[in-house]
Amino acid sequence: MPVESVFPRLEALLPHVQKPIQYVGGELNSTVKPWDECDVRWALMYPDAYEVGLPNQGVMILYEVLNEREGVLAERTYSVWPDLEALMREHDVPQFTVDAHRPVKAFDVFGLSFSTELGYTNMLTALDLSGIPLEAKDRGLDDPIVLAGGHAAFNPEPIADFIDCAVIGDGEQAVLEITEIIRAWKSEGRPGGRDELLFRLARTGGVYVPRFYDVEYLADGRIGRVVPNRSGVPWRVSKHTVMDLDEWPYPKQPLVPLAETVHERMSVEIFRGCTRGCRFCQAGMITRPVRERSITGIGEMVEKGLKATGFEEVGLLSLSSADHTEIADVAKGLADRYEDDKIGLSLPSTRVDAFNVDLANELTRNGRRSGLTFAPEGGSERMRKVINKMVSEEDLIRTVATAYGNGWRQVKLYFMCGLPTETDEDVLQIADMAMNVIQKGREVSKSNDIRCTVSIGGFVPKPHTPFQWAPQLSAEETDARLQKLRDKIRGDKKYGRSIGFRYHDGKPGIVEGLLSRGDRRLGSVIRAVYESGGRFDGWREHFSYDRWMECAGKTLPPQGVDVDWYTTRERTYEEVLPWDHLDSGLDKDWLWEDWQDALDETEVEDCRWTPCFDCGVCPQMDTAIQIGPTGKKLLPLTVKK
Repeated sequence: MPVESVFPRLEALLPHVQKPIQYVGGELNSTVKPWDECDVRWALMYPDAYEVGLPNQGVMILYEVLNEREGVLAERTYSVWPDLEALMREHDVPQFTVDAHRPVKAFDVFGLSFSTELGYTNMLTALDLSGIPLEAKDRGLDDPIVLAGGHAAFNPEPIADFIDCAVIGDGEQAVLEITEIIRAWKSEGRPGGRDELLFRLARTGGVYVPRFYDVEYLADGRIGRVVPNRSGVPWRVSKHTVMDLDEWPYPKQPLVPLAETVHERMSVEIFRGCTRGCRFCQAGMITRPVRERSITGIGEMVEKGLKATGFEEVGLLSLSSADHTEIADVAKGLADRYEDDKIGLSLPSTRVDAFNVDLANELTRNGRRSGLTFAPEGGSERMRKVINKMVSEEDLIRTVATAYGNGWRQVKLYFMCGLPTETDEDVLQIADMAMNVIQKGREVSKSNDIRCTVSIGGFVPKPHTPFQWAPQLSAEETDARLQKLRDKIRGDKKYGRSIGFRYHDGKPGIVEGLLSRGDRRLGSVIRAVYESGGRFDGWREHFSYDRWMECAGKTLPPQGVDVDWYTTRERTYEEVLPWDHLDSGLDKDWLWEDWQDALDETEVEDCRWTPCFDCGVCPQMDTAIQIGPTGKKLLPLTVKK
């Protein structure tokens, strides 16, 4: 039977909320398929506001991959702001999709993509508004399967109470495999109920179902072991890795938002994975190996995407876009092709040692010349050795001198505070670096009208990285260190006024750290925060550190642990980590050795260009690094005369 749209009820509420257009749907390239012509139906959610969620590349890709399949439909839903949430509760309007405004509860799968753990309370809001029981154990046959994905899903244990399953790694093939399992189960008359479906998913070895694993704890609070509680369920669950990105040229028809979003551009992922080996970077570790999209594949995606959207800017996305083996030819070819159309190109950020003025000129040839962003991450040479960010201050000064000398006037430098072994002096050297940048900029540009913005984020240790064992700096220590840095920058009469200073205080980082390395005992904290009003924790104006600490203070001590136990405590090699049964492909011994190298301030090269360091990914996942050059040019090249 068709599922009724809730829009008639929703429409009456929209005049009373901010930005009602974000709930209306009907975006260019959105898809609405007939309900009764499909037998597997997905509701996909990026658990944040429309303006953040719509541009998310992962959700956009899965939306298109699923909707291309016959008999399958996918629709999107986003977090509603508190003003609409209150009205929906008052008027009994459930969580809805923006495509056809169908209730989320009617779908077979409710899939959520978590790029950050701070979206967990938004998930609970959506579940509750949908009428889906918050805890997986309370769901029945007709409730959707709640599935988590995205980078945060590499440790789904803190939300194990609330999800039915999790997928780690790339989603394109995974969602199609899951779809076929659900289709077969439904066609057989849903034998064995919900439990049987989850078992069929779990036994593939690529879907993690928390209910089929028991966690045993030691007297001191550490995990003793995680064991399957059902025959046929694997001891370890493997990540999914898509090889040959040219076979997956998605999104082919990118969505064009109706309301303003954080990224107003058409984006193409030019490669996936990174082997630079930055020890703090979870994304680089869990997405190995490197897989480049070919130059011709990039060209075709850009051409089709621009025709389908009308955007005037193309973002060339990856973790380190300037490392693509043919980035110079890609940038020149695209700038040549779209010179008359004034299509701008952008890279999210540029590595200091990958920057050259020719590349920068190609990227800005058809667009505006805005500021350049570089990420040294560590303020001192010593810290950059600890984190394996092999950039010297001389490299940075040489690079910014080139930029300022070629007409740029703004440079943004991104750093982290609270890195392992860091001291006050390491952080204060950030000020010295910024002053040297301004000094050099004035010298080469023959002008005082230049700016350097220093942006600082708090370091959060992440699972599946060499720093997964590291202690986290407390919020108080982080804030004190940043105060000293701010005082040093502002106190400098010669350069201080040319240096902008942006930073996040240490409190959100502690909550993120609590959730990123937590285990199942944190479910009670997340639920308590949600029930006491926690929403949109990734937004400064909505985040409440006091709420999180109060809820943690009530729920964790009866379980024998506290916030410091999860955050500022260093782990040992012997400790069973909450995510050890989830296989990212990385060898745990290799990660530990790299952690020891960090403490010894030993740098490790990029294995793209050097012999293998035995991280474990390629043999264990039966994958391999895929890089060019292909020797091809960007074709067809249609430069208008």
